[in-house]
Amino acid sequence: MSAALLQRLLLPAAVLGLLYALMGVYASGQTLLAAMLLAVGALAIWTYSSPRTGALRYLFPGVAAALVFVVFPMLYTFGLGFSNYSARNLLDFERARAYLLEERIREQGSEREFSLHREGDGLRLLLTGAAGELLTPRFRPDAEHPQDLTLVAAGETLAAPLAMAERVALLPALRVLRLRDAAGQVYTLSSLREFAQSRPLYVEAADGVLTDQLSGTRYQPDAGEGFYTSASGEQLQPGYRVNVGWRHYARVFTEPRFRAPFLSVFVWTVVFAGMTVLLTTALGLLLAVLLNWESLEARAAYRLVLFLPYAVPGFISTLVFKGLFNQNLGEINLILHGLFGVRPAWFSDPLLAKCMLLIVNLWLGFPYMMVLCTGMIKAIPADLYEASAVAGAGPWANFKLITMPLILKPLTPLLISAFAFNFNNFVLISLLTGGRPDQLDTSLPAGTTDILVSYTWRIAFQDSGQQFGLASAISTLIFLIVAAITLVQMRMTRLDQDHKR
Repeated sequence: MSAALLQRLLLPAAVLGLLYALMGVYASGQTLLAAMLLAVGALAIWTYSSPRTGALRYLFPGVAAALVFVVFPMLYTFGLGFSNYSARNLLDFERARAYLLEERIREQGSEREFSLHREGDGLRLLLTGAAGELLTPRFRPDAEHPQDLTLVAAGETLAAPLAMAERVALLPALRVLRLRDAAGQVYTLSSLREFAQSRPLYVEAADGVLTDQLSGTRYQPDAGEGFYTSASGEQLQPGYRVNVGWRHYARVFTEPRFRAPFLSVFVWTVVFAGMTVLLTTALGLLLAVLLNWESLEARAAYRLVLFLPYAVPGFISTLVFKGLFNQNLGEINLILHGLFGVRPAWFSDPLLAKCMLLIVNLWLGFPYMMVLCTGMIKAIPADLYEASAVAGAGPWANFKLITMPLILKPLTPLLISAFAFNFNNFVLISLLTGGRPDQLDTSLPAGTTDILVSYTWRIAFQDSGQQFGLASAISTLIFLIVAAITLVQMRMTRLDQDHKR
C-alpha cells in the first residue's frame, strides 16, 4: 500500500475521531477546552497532511504540548479572573435556578411510613397511615430518571417487605420518586422510613422572580452579583457564575482590606527572592573561588561534601529543618539554649520566621550556585592569572579585576532565572511555615511569611471561602510580573551575545 493511499485512508478517520472527541468534550460543558482541542486537532491534521509543512512535522508534538499544557491553563486562569467563580458561585444560572425550584417544604402531619415489596423484576411501595394504606404500581428503581407514580388503595397481597439494608441500597432511586394520591397531593421521600406531602419552597413568576412560599419574600436575579437577592439584600444559596469584568483587579489595588496585605506580601516576595539570590550567589561564589585554589588539598572531597545538600530532595531537607528549628525539641534551640540561654520562637515571631526561611533556602540553593561559578571560573584562561602573578597582584586583586568581571555577565541571566524561581517558591513556604504567623490587622487571611503564590493559594483553597475568581486575578498579576522578569532576562542575554560578537 502506497504512502499516499494510506494517508487518504487515515485522514478521514482522524477527522471523524477528532469530531467525536470534540462532541464529547463540548457536551460535558467544557467549551473552552473543546475550542482548544479543535484548534490543536485542526493544526495536527493540516501539519501531517500538507506537503508544505516541512520541519513543523517534527516540531508539532512540542508545539501541541505547549498549547495544551501552557497556553490553555493560562487562558483559562485569565478568563476566571473576570468571573465571580467561588465556593458560593459554583453553578451556572440554569443549574442554580433548577436547584432552588426543586427545594420543597414538607407538610407537617402528612408523614406516612412505607415498605418496599418485590413483584417480578420490579418493586411496589406501600404507604401506611391513619387514613388507610396506599399502594404504587410496579416500578423499576432508577436513580437517574425521576418517576411519577399514582397511588391507589391497597387491597392486594404483597411479598414480604425488603429488609432495611436493601432499602438503604435503594435510597437514590426512592429520592426521585413523586407519588400522587387521588386528591392530587404529592408525596416525596422525607426520611429513611417515611414519605410525606411536600410543595415547592419557591415559585417562579413570568419575570423570573422567585417567591418564598413561607415568608412571601420575592428574590430578583442579580446579574451583577450572581445571586437571587431580596429587596432587603438577602441572598439565596447557591449563587451562580457571572462576569464581573475588572472588579477583582480593582479590588486588589483600591480596597484597603485587599491592598494592605497584597502590598506587604508583594514586598516580602521581592525581598525573599532578592535576598535568596544574593546570599546563595555570595556563598556559592566564595566556595567556588576557595575550591579553585590550586594549593588546597582534597578539593574533590570538599566539592562532593558541599554538593550533597543539592543531591537530597528539597522537600526532605525542608522537613528536616522544620524539626531542627522546633522551639522546644529542635537541636538548634537546644544548642542556643546551652550557649546563650535563649530559645528563639522561629515559627511565631515574624522576623525570626523570615530569617529561618532565608537560612533554609540558602542551604538548599548555594550548591547550585557553587557549581555554576566553578564552571565559569574554570573557563577563565590561566594566562590571565599568571600575568597577574608576574605583576605582583594578590588574591583580592585577581578576584576584583579578573574573576568577577569575566563571570558576572554570563552569570546575570542565571541570577534572573533564580530570582523568578524563588518568586514562586511555593513548596518551601508551604512546607516550612505555611505562610504563618498570620497578619493580625487584615480582614483577609494573609501570613507574614506568605509570598504571592502561597497567598493566592490561601485565597483560592483555604481560609477565604475559596474565591477562585479573585485568586485567578492575582495569579494573572503574578504571571505578568514573572513575564516582565523573563523579558529582562532575554534582553540581558541578547546584550551579552552582542557584547561577545
